[in-house]
Formats: sequence, structure tokens, C-alpha cells
Amino acid sequence: MDKSFWKAGHPPTLFAAFLYFDLSFMVWVMLGPLGVQIATDLGLDAAQKGIMVATPILAGALLRIVMGVLVDHFKPKMAGLIGQVIVIGALAWGWMGGIHTFQQVLILGMLLGFAGASFAVALPLASRWYPPQHQGTALGIAGAGNSGTVLAALFAPGLAVAFGWNSVFGLALIPLGMALAVYLLFAKDSPECPPAKSMAEYMQVLRDKDAWWFMFFYSVTFGGFVGLASSLTIYFNTQYGLSPVVAGYFTAACVFAGSLVRPLGGMLADRIGGIRSLLFMYGVAAVFLLAVSIGMPTPMLALAVIVPAMLALGMGNGAVFQLVPQRFRREIGVMTGLVGMAGGVGGFYLASSLGYSRQLTGSYQTGFIIFAGLTVVAMIGLAKVKTRWRTTWGAPGVAGARI
Repeated sequence: MDKSFWKAGHPPTLFAAFLYFDLSFMVWVMLGPLGVQIATDLGLDAAQKGIMVATPILAGALLRIVMGVLVDHFKPKMAGLIGQVIVIGALAWGWMGGIHTFQQVLILGMLLGFAGASFAVALPLASRWYPPQHQGTALGIAGAGNSGTVLAALFAPGLAVAFGWNSVFGLALIPLGMALAVYLLFAKDSPECPPAKSMAEYMQVLRDKDAWWFMFFYSVTFGGFVGLASSLTIYFNTQYGLSPVVAGYFTAACVFAGSLVRPLGGMLADRIGGIRSLLFMYGVAAVFLLAVSIGMPTPMLALAVIVPAMLALGMGNGAVFQLVPQRFRREIGVMTGLVGMAGGVGGFYLASSLGYSRQLTGSYQTGFIIFAGLTVVAMIGLAKVKTRWRTTWGAPGVAGARI
């Protein structure tokens, strides 16, 4: 990493943004790793399992718009505090009140959506401290907080076996409270925070076709990542008969791969350009998602195929957000919300479609094939816009950054 990076911004804020994002993501996808035990106790079918793990993703997607507005009106630090208080309250309710019905699970999932909306806080909080040539690296580090999904997959199933899955919600309050303390102590709003925008100005951004392209590209990369992160514990349990704990370990390995490389995706995009990086990553993801759809004979072979797909999707997340701040630097708050929302919608689609695919056909194949097709469509779309992007807002030498 370029040494000038550490002098260009505010490392304490970058660290606080990462930790806040990391623990929020852990909570956001928690219903996925706990899905096997919850479904067993509540008697849920395959479609209900899919909806259960997809609900926090969709709620988080929609709430990212709300958090994006709060970021622009109250600045990132205060917006993050509001979201954290709501999530802590939701977990306390789930722990102390208990979850006894499918409807209550869905309500909890909607409230946990505020944890997923932390995306719209952490990225602007970090981004506004760094110049264009370091955006990919800064947002890659902050965005690596999606590694919190690893913590959920690694620990939640085992804790559920030891203490009961309702108690896991209470145990999660411990690290979440610690992360909140660090956030309050170290996070600092950048002096470059732009003035708040009216709703008309938010709508103006949506009139720009580039905004829609970014939303679609991220719905594939992040949607694929978070959709799989939420679904793989149930997939390994159903498809291969692994216990919830072992299925959680397999999921953690896949998610760790995808989250670990997000900063690398941002740094690679800084060096060779986000467009070139994304084209390659979409191609890799398409190949391995198709391979998953065939159905590997053993869980180890399935792991060997899913990990490269997650690597490609994780790096793609970093590459997309190397490009967004270059095109929409003044609108980074609202664009983070819009693009993040689209990513969540993509994750909701993948998680729910896998459940419905299993329910209707007895196999996950159709769900995987369709999503692999979306990565191919993303490649075609990126090839369509790359010339215009490189010759207009991404012209050589502009802001010292590559696209």
C-alpha cells in the first residue's frame, strides 16, 4: 500500500468506520447462520427459510436510502449513532421477549435492516477524508467490514447449540456495545461534509443514467456476496446434510474469502482501473456460479467452487466503489445509499430465489443459474459504457485516478 495513503486522510475514523460496519454486518446476517435451528423450532419450509434470511437484506437495502438522507442532514457520525441504538433495541427485544412465530422473525429481520443500512454511514464517513487517488483503498478498507458476516457464520450456530438461538441475540449485544464505544471515541466527521440536499436534488441524481448503471453493477457484486452469506448455512445443511455448526464453518470460509479481498479489489482498481477489474471479476463469478448450479458431489468440492465465486464478488464490491466517488463525489452520501440499496435488493433476490427454487423444484440449480446470467448481463453493460466513461468523467489524468 502506498505510504502516502496513511497521511492523506484520518486513520482513526477509517478504523472506527470499519469496526462499526463489521459488527453491524455480523448482526445483519445473523438470521442466516441461525436459520437451521430457527426453522427447526418454528417448523419453516424451504420458501419460508429463504424469506426469513432475505428479509433483513431487503430491509437493509431500503433503509440505506433513509440512512443516506440522515448522513447528508446530520453528518455520518450522528446517523450511525441513530442506527446503532435501533439495532441494539431490536436485539434486546429478540433476546428478552423471545421469538416464537414466523411473523416475529420477520419483524426482527426488518429491524436488523438498520444494521445493514450502516453501509450508507461507514462509506461516506471514510470517503470524505480521502482524495480521489485513494478512494478505492479507503472504501475497500471501510467496506471490508462486511467480514462481520464471517463472525456470524463462525460463532452463531455453536452459541445457539450451547445457549439456545434466542440467547445469541443477547450475546451479540456485547461486541456491538464495544464497537459503539470505539465509534463514539474515534470517529470524526470530515470538514468536507457537503451541505444537506433537498429531496428534489436526490431525485435529480436518479435522472443520471450512470447512477442506474452503478446500482445494477453493485446489485450483482454485493447482492451475490450478501445473498450467499445469508443462505449458505442452510444450503450446506440441506444439500449435504451437514450439522448447523459445520455448515456454519463452511459458510464462514466462503464469506471470509469474499470479505478479505474487498480492500484488494479497491487497491487493484486504483492501480489498473475499476472497469478493467470489474470485467474480469464478473467473468470469474459467472463461471463458478454456473459450476455451483451443476451440484458438486461432496461439500468439499462445493466449497472449492463457491470460494472463487465469493472472491470475485468481494473484489468486485471494492472495484465498484473505486468508481462511484469519482463520478459522484459531491453526491457520495445519496449515491452510497442508492447503490447500497441496489446491492441489498440483489441480495434479497438471490437469497429468496434460492429458497423458492428449492421449494418448487427440489434443487437450488435454477436460482444459481439465473444469478450467473445476471453477472453476464453486467459484463455486457459494463462493456457498453466503458468507452463513454473513459472519455468523459474518467478522462486520463482527471483527479489523478484511474477508471
